[in-house]
Amino acid sequence: MVISCFDDVVRFMESFTNLEKQTTHYTTRTYRLDRMKALLAYLGNPELSFRKIHLAGSKGKGSTASYIASALTALGYKTGLYLSPHLIDYRERFSLSGTFFSDELLVQTGKQLQTQLEGFHFSDQWGETDPTTFELYTAYAYLLFKNSGCEWAVIETGLGGRLDATNTIIPEACVLCPIELEHTKILGDTIEKIATEKSKIIKMGVPTFIGFEEKEALSVFLAEAQAQKSATYLLEDAIASLTSRTTTEGELVRYRWKNGNEEQLLLAMRGSVQAQNSALALLVLRSLGLYNENVLPAIEKNQIPGRFQQLSTNPCLYVDGAHTTHSLQALLQSFTLLHGSSKKNTIIYGALEDKDHQHMANLVLDHFQQIIISRPGTYKKSDISSLFALFNALARERTQPYRILLIEDNREALKTAYSMTADSDAVLVCGSFYLAGGVKAAFEQIRSAYESQLA
Repeated sequence: MVISCFDDVVRFMESFTNLEKQTTHYTTRTYRLDRMKALLAYLGNPELSFRKIHLAGSKGKGSTASYIASALTALGYKTGLYLSPHLIDYRERFSLSGTFFSDELLVQTGKQLQTQLEGFHFSDQWGETDPTTFELYTAYAYLLFKNSGCEWAVIETGLGGRLDATNTIIPEACVLCPIELEHTKILGDTIEKIATEKSKIIKMGVPTFIGFEEKEALSVFLAEAQAQKSATYLLEDAIASLTSRTTTEGELVRYRWKNGNEEQLLLAMRGSVQAQNSALALLVLRSLGLYNENVLPAIEKNQIPGRFQQLSTNPCLYVDGAHTTHSLQALLQSFTLLHGSSKKNTIIYGALEDKDHQHMANLVLDHFQQIIISRPGTYKKSDISSLFALFNALARERTQPYRILLIEDNREALKTAYSMTADSDAVLVCGSFYLAGGVKAAFEQIRSAYESQLA
């Protein structure tokens, strides 16, 4: 195919096997590092042209990565940021610390990758195989960073860590964000198994930074760090207290470090989870000597899509990618601080099939009586009919009345939410980044009809 615009680049990538759409297979034939290593070597190892920080975890790694990248940018470094998934635009995955690359460079680099791939062949005992879509996106990101002259890149794993395509780099630091039960059919059904997969981003002699973890995950991380002779920095050892309060202006966070320093920041990204994410980012930056007076303002201003992002007012509309039990619980607590527990608040909720539906549904029912179940995209498998049935079954066990609707189309779900929510109340969209992206796209499509409600 001929690449003449960025959409063509996306179509080219998506013509290969896209493992992000799978939720049940995790074999060495599909998820592997040798093919990715061979691909990067064939491309001239573009990842060696910049310094790197590598992150893994179940929640918070995208926000933590963006905080680090924004700080590096404020320090004067040209910094690439590689995240997944995207909310609406594929360009969100590879950016200059949140700023999109020029269309010219995106297309030029896409053509470069397409041309070079024509001579690439990889075979093993199963025969010849092509790179996967995620492997190509990762290689494409590295080429973009190299071609644009990036000095640093902050790189988030896509899934797990051990066999993730990003796990072919030797970074300056490995960062492990909090672990929860997620992708259990792929990564394992216990915290220890999931932590083991994530821990494999730790590299020999490379410092490791660990956020607030359950003891089962922490023991796995510490054992791996010891085996890799990696200096280890724990957030719990560095910080004495960490408090936050969600306000209409942002997340007001107070840090008290064990060295006696105290700070207060007003983060543009709302939500109590951002207190931990920003604290971990600061621990990494200061420990690596990457800090000056420009860092804190950069962290305060930093934003990425889909993190308790407000899209409109009257009624307020928020989208968030919370998709684990703990992240959902934190989001709902922050939402309640802003909008109370009004019976007229509405939630649009949808989750992929490989989630802890029972606990997450009960959390939603604790906070909302007007609930719309909607499809979290078609990128990965979901069963919203079963989710709708679960919500109704759990609601029947409670005394308060609920209004629970199943509206598959995100645009229709948003229209219905607006119609059933008073201007003084709020609509929250969560459960999946794919749902958040779908509703945000729907909002953009119909925003002209709601111009009076824009912030």
